[in-house]
Amino acid sequence: MKTVGIIGGSGYTGGELIRIVAQHPALELEFVYSSTRAGKNISSVHPDLLGSVDIVLTDRVDPEVDVVFLCLGHGKSAAFLEQNAFSEKTVIIDLSNDFRLKKDAVFKDRTYVYGLPELNRTAIEKANAIANPGCFATALQLALLPFAEKIGFTDAVHINAITGSTGAGVGLSATSHFSWRNNNISWYKPFTHQHLGEIHQSIQQVGKDVPLYFMPQRGDFTRGIFATLYTPYKGSLEAAQTIYKTYYQNHPFTQVSEQEISLKQVVNTNFCHLHLHQHEDVLLITSVIDNLVKGASGQAIQNLNLLMGWEENLGLQLKASIF
Repeated sequence: MKTVGIIGGSGYTGGELIRIVAQHPALELEFVYSSTRAGKNISSVHPDLLGSVDIVLTDRVDPEVDVVFLCLGHGKSAAFLEQNAFSEKTVIIDLSNDFRLKKDAVFKDRTYVYGLPELNRTAIEKANAIANPGCFATALQLALLPFAEKIGFTDAVHINAITGSTGAGVGLSATSHFSWRNNNISWYKPFTHQHLGEIHQSIQQVGKDVPLYFMPQRGDFTRGIFATLYTPYKGSLEAAQTIYKTYYQNHPFTQVSEQEISLKQVVNTNFCHLHLHQHEDVLLITSVIDNLVKGASGQAIQNLNLLMGWEENLGLQLKASIF
């Protein structure tokens, strides 16, 4: 058993991570750190954990813990690690954007490996620090990488992706309040979303980069990402399907469907489902994930499984609630 500490346990990502760690057969939750909720039982913050996890939040860390997950706001992980040192044997998995780009990957004698298993599995298996990808970045990269490496882009990619309200975090804002989100939809950060940097970085790793015209949207549902991407393509649909299926044949959590897909197929799971559709000389790629699981906490556990040499799906046999 490996001991686990979670830093930032009161948010959506932290809550999902606690839920997954609690039923993982090789992990033992040692502490959950919260600077604002110390002394409170975890079920007072996450009522869904009542009866399954009995632990009191703390404002102290164990520097000798085997694994620490950082579930802090973007820009806060580096500051936390400046003030709190961990043992050299401690594996650090950061779920913020602090270390995702290569220019930020080296911090305090550790090199953070970009933790997209379908791209960097070999490097992840040898790492002691992981920069977990962003949720939009995960959905979009899994849609783009086989095309970038095996086909090659001839023109820009146009992207429309809608995310649930949990993607905005647990803190309230004008656009995350129920009365605003309900029966509503809007775009935000058009063409400038912060995840574009890591997506371009990964495309450059496997092939020639391409302009990405990304329109993120806020949906009136709680969790999941539904993304559609289209770009010029001269081949056949059957050839593209073969390329995608071959690319992901050894990656258990990314599945290529010949049937049309919907968001509820993946909600509450660590899966990404992809679907390809051709219209004349344009290929449409649809990608769906759960933003809190494959887009955050589940992928963090997937990375840990690889790093520890365990089965990749250990503790991640989660089923969607499609009805």
